[in-house]
Amino acid sequence: MLPGDDRAARRVLTVCLAAGATTLLDQSVLNIAVPALRRSLSAGATDVQWIVSGYSLAFGLALVPGGSLGDVRGRKHLFLVGLSTFVLCGLVAATGTHPATVVVARLVQGAGAGLVNSQVIGTLQDVFHGLDRARALGLYAVTGGVAAALGPALGGALVALCGPGTGWRLCLLLSAPCGAVTLWLAARRLPPPRRVAAPGRPDLWGLLCVAALTLSLMLPFISTPDSGGAAALWGAAAPAAAGALVLGQWWRVRRGRVPLVHPSLIRSAPYTLGTLVAMANFGSSLAAGLVLTLFLQSGLGLSALTTAAVTLPSAVAMGVSSAVAWRVVRRIGARTVTLGLSVGVVALLGGALAAVTLPLAALPPVLAAVQVASGAASGLTVSPNQARVLQHAPAEAAGVAGGILQMTQRIAAAVCLSAVSGIYLRGASSTEGVPRTAFAVASVVCAGLLAAALPVSLALPRVPSGAGRVRGRAGAADRTSSEAP
Repeated sequence: MLPGDDRAARRVLTVCLAAGATTLLDQSVLNIAVPALRRSLSAGATDVQWIVSGYSLAFGLALVPGGSLGDVRGRKHLFLVGLSTFVLCGLVAATGTHPATVVVARLVQGAGAGLVNSQVIGTLQDVFHGLDRARALGLYAVTGGVAAALGPALGGALVALCGPGTGWRLCLLLSAPCGAVTLWLAARRLPPPRRVAAPGRPDLWGLLCVAALTLSLMLPFISTPDSGGAAALWGAAAPAAAGALVLGQWWRVRRGRVPLVHPSLIRSAPYTLGTLVAMANFGSSLAAGLVLTLFLQSGLGLSALTTAAVTLPSAVAMGVSSAVAWRVVRRIGARTVTLGLSVGVVALLGGALAAVTLPLAALPPVLAAVQVASGAASGLTVSPNQARVLQHAPAEAAGVAGGILQMTQRIAAAVCLSAVSGIYLRGASSTEGVPRTAFAVASVVCAGLLAAALPVSLALPRVPSGAGRVRGRAGAADRTSSEAP
């Protein structure tokens, strides 16, 4: 049942869910077409890594300034501009004839998607309150997650039906009709733009430091023939960028300006801890999905359609587990997230073990079963964690809070996609025959990310304190939203 009794609010929710599904589907639908794209454009490993991770990087870096602009100037016009950019750049990427064209188009497309999604989070926070807000945010998280899980299956079907050369282009074109319909609905149904925060200068220094930090973490894993010295240099730059970010945030607070991370969010332990969990889960999931499709197609030699059949159970399991996740939340509270992470760790380790021990013929059905467990784990983790995190955002920072949450997830995705795919591609290139060990190592790395998030999830409070709750309607509604979706 959709949250809210107002028909207009439900229409707004439909637009927001469509936008989230379209932009997250566009990320994952290309994964299964990467081998075909690589052959068609004669793209190198570095090009592939930028195509798959550049979208997430630009997506993440556009979220916070987009959320801040939405808080100050209103959300509708920014939503329409971002979605128009997303659709047009998708067309450019789909018709590109050179890897550089696709890389640049995906970067700009990711920035458009980030601008859209920062308005989505802010709009849901503006329109819904209390219990309805928690449900709306939960539906948004589940819709995006299921769309991302469905992406490989849809991509596999397109590549199988239309051939590799045309199939990868259709994967990129898939967002065009979805985006066009969403654009039309948004122009009609989104509420008129209004300000929810006082005007102020964006924290450009903070954004610059975040971009530098992200690149310094990504680039050591980007495969280049002579990247040894450059990788060491970028690795050393990461602590400097992090220090500059902390210093800049402190300085803005001293000057009475709002920093990149809103002060009330810094003081909220549930927001901070939940964001760390979301980063680990999102980065691990996307990286594991990409490596799986590469292993199935390039390693085992399976067709795109067969690969899609192996990955499809993840989407089905996530949809089912998301539907029952809130019943689990009512019983064990925040430990639902811990349970989901634990299942995810076991699934990834099981897939790694199967890859190095089982006969090749047995791997597709076993990995499909592993995908069932992985999808169920995501369903138990994504929606409960996101709803709990965002209910601590103050109204004047709703867009920024949602932007920061998604930005951190997208930055984690960019780094993880680069790192894990780099680990797999280097291992596969140095192995004759099926790269079993390379896949197993990459899966263990993804499992390690989830395992690192386990103690963080255990530190999440069972019931948020009154001081951290959303300034929405009555306190009773907020108490309900913290206990049930």
